[in-house]
Amino acid sequence: MTDDPRNDPDRHAQKMAKKKAARDKIMATKTEEKGLIIVHTGKGKGKSSAAFGMIFRTIAHGMPCAVVQFIKGGMKTGERDLIETRFSDLCQFHTMGEGFTWETQDKSRDIEMAKAAWEKSKELIRDPKNRMVLLDEINIALRYDYIDVADVVAFLEAEKPEMTHVVLTGRNAKDELIEIADLVTEMELVKHPFRSGIKAQIGVEF
Repeated sequence: MTDDPRNDPDRHAQKMAKKKAARDKIMATKTEEKGLIIVHTGKGKGKSSAAFGMIFRTIAHGMPCAVVQFIKGGMKTGERDLIETRFSDLCQFHTMGEGFTWETQDKSRDIEMAKAAWEKSKELIRDPKNRMVLLDEINIALRYDYIDVADVVAFLEAEKPEMTHVVLTGRNAKDELIEIADLVTEMELVKHPFRSGIKAQIGVEF
């Protein structure tokens, strides 16, 4: 094994030096900053979790931000509890939904709540003090046409402040939203404990 060139520390150092030089050259061309439209979609777990990770990162930098939850209603979540008890001075948190559609079983009420959530979202996005606004599970409301994707796209393109990041989560993101987004991540489901009879658990799911 000692004759394997992959184990030669000098060769390794040279290889890494070349990679660093190439990387530095690429990074030198990345000079712009802008507020991003970010979409987390797909059937896999982690869409909201990743989005809340960015919200907590924004809070850690002392930057004002906001969350609007379109679907989740009375369910207690760790993210909401932590933000409301520790970081309410930096992050506004609005739970506008009343649960998933199969729980409410009232389409007209779901539409009413989704429209109210979208109005609150526009208000928060328009405020340039908010550096990031998370629209949690908005893709579900868009999928069921509770709000018009054309209205969402038009607003984001015309009224989002230049340096505000907007994160939109939920499976089945509309093509029109993906088209205007700067960053799109699709979570792929490989394996999930729910299929083995394991229920949602504190710290993992909520």
